[in-house]
Amino acid sequence: MRLTKIYTKTGDKGQTMLADGSKVSKSDSRIDSYGNVDELNSYTGLLRDQIRQLPEIQDLQQKLSLVQNELFDVGGELATPFQSLNLDAGYLIQMDAIERLEKEIDEMNEQLPNLKNFVLPGGHSSNSVAHICRTICRRCERSLVKLKMTHEVREELPKYLNRLSDWYFVVSRYISLKTNTAEILWQQKKTR
Repeated sequence: MRLTKIYTKTGDKGQTMLADGSKVSKSDSRIDSYGNVDELNSYTGLLRDQIRQLPEIQDLQQKLSLVQNELFDVGGELATPFQSLNLDAGYLIQMDAIERLEKEIDEMNEQLPNLKNFVLPGGHSSNSVAHICRTICRRCERSLVKLKMTHEVREELPKYLNRLSDWYFVVSRYISLKTNTAEILWQQKKTR
């Protein structure tokens, strides 16, 4: 595919076009949903760029690249009304992607110390960006729940986003471990 014209002027009046050619308001819950996924993909790219300079966590490069491509697939699916969706398309998120995330979570988590308290973002900039990804992913989940109230959505999408937010959390801890960065624990105020 070649994009020859970047601006279409369709959005000048608050409308945008979905993948099937139909027009909707830019305030539509579908637009909000895939816009959040696009933002998550952008921050995932930033995380990849940051860890590129950290040899101790190069194993995350390929994993993050795969997630970015899957997020692009999720966005494409969300930009397509269900009745226009090709359910046989190879780019749709399937259970194997969810199971892969679970396996990677388990593999990384086996190396991590047990949590005794909540972890705060920070200590290392890549850890912080992973937490930003986690929180944006949670927003993606919430906007997808809202979208499901009015539009049909395949059940794999909320499962994938839910697992992915857990994956980003474990990635943040894994980054701290591999960079020898102390985790910042929540200091709960003591009541009298």
